[in-house]
Parts: sequence; structure tokens; C-alpha cells
Amino acid sequence: MKRILLSNDDGYLAPGLAALAEACARVAEITVVAPDRNRSGASNSLTLEMPMRVRTAENGFLYIDGTPTDCVHVAITGLMDTAPDMVIAGINSGANLGDDVLYSGTVAAATEGRFLGYPAIAVSLAGREPTHYATAGRVAEMILERLEDEPLPADTILNVNVPDVPFDEIRGLRATRLGHRHKSEPVVRSTDPLGREIYWVGPPGGEQDAGPGTDFHAIRNLEVSVTPIRVDLTRHDQIPQIEAWLPSW
Repeated sequence: MKRILLSNDDGYLAPGLAALAEACARVAEITVVAPDRNRSGASNSLTLEMPMRVRTAENGFLYIDGTPTDCVHVAITGLMDTAPDMVIAGINSGANLGDDVLYSGTVAAATEGRFLGYPAIAVSLAGREPTHYATAGRVAEMILERLEDEPLPADTILNVNVPDVPFDEIRGLRATRLGHRHKSEPVVRSTDPLGREIYWVGPPGGEQDAGPGTDFHAIRNLEVSVTPIRVDLTRHDQIPQIEAWLPSW
């Protein structure tokens, strides 16, 4: 039986994590290690200058006072007696589409699993206040069953976004690429009760590159978006150009 490590960025009490655990437990042995609170937007940050504590919730989930990346790293390198066969992060409350993957703690948890040598999937439920976590859980289970026959390539992370609708309203699964947003809205200025100036990060920009083939387009059409991503950020095609551009030494 497969062993799967589950994590998220919404915290160990998040309904999406409970739904994912329920779905994955039907086909695999699971270990759950998640942050002690919501750490959305934490990206790939690690806690380096303070110790972390691991606690056990009543339902058996382990939770850590750290980031999603911390959770996966500590679980694999320090907690699990047997290495997992796969890492799955989610089910995130809200989409992780296009440029969102650069900030997402959900995608970061999957990325850490991939860094450590394991196939990884990030699952998100697209909606402002999503409720159909069971739909995303069934999609995750379907993908796991598919991977039994055809495993992921070694350098691939699947970024999965599921429309927030009942399962029978899903129109299919679509292989997609990441779309792009317009730049973020400006920060929101305000003052605290003592009159000191404070700032809130503004909302993300609207869809820009969101046509057919993108993850945005799939979600608008009530399709599950499955985007293969990787962590090699090098623009390999530009290396010769940069080499020629650099001053001679």
C-alpha cells in the first residue's frame, strides 16, 4: 500500500485537509503534518533561526509551528520512520492559478516534497469561499489511481485546481499551462488605533493571459486544471545570448 505524506498551508484544522485525508486514506496509508495555523502566502520559506515543536491533534494529525515547507521537510527528514511514496498538499481554500504558484504555501509544500525526491501534487479548490471539498477529494483520488499505472516523471509537480461545484457538474480534467495575471493592485494604506500608518497588501491582479489552454480558462469552463510544473527556473535558451552579452574577462 502506498504511503502518502499530506500537508497544506491553511493549517491542520482546515476542512480541505480533512477532506484530502479522507479521500487519500481510501487508497493509501497517510501521515498528516501541517502548520499550526493559516500560513497562506508563505511560499517556500523555511524557519532557520528558531526551533519548532511538533504536536499531535485529537484526530492524529501532527502540526508544527512553522511553514508548509517546514512541515514537509521536518516530516520526511525527522519524523517518518519510512519514507513516503508521494507528497500531496491541500486541499487549499481558493485557487492557485497562474502567478499564484510563486506565493502559494500549498504549492511550496509540494515543491519541498519534490526537492526531497518524491512525486508531488498540490490540490486547490477554486472559489472565493469554497465549500465542495469532497469534489476535490474525489479528483485527488482519481489522479492517485491514474498514477498507479503511469507514475509522474521525476522532475514534475502537478498543480491541480478544481472548480467549486458538485462532482457531477465537473466537465472533465484538462492538461493546462499556467496563465498570467495583470500586476497586483496597490497596497491599501490605513492607520492603526494609535494613528500610525499601516499597509495591507492589495488584491491580486485580474486575468491577463487566460485563454484556451490556460488553467484560468479550464476553471471558467468547470474543468479540473492539471498543470505540470517544475522548479528549474533557468532560461536555458538564453544562456548563449547572455554569454555573448557579458563583458570579456
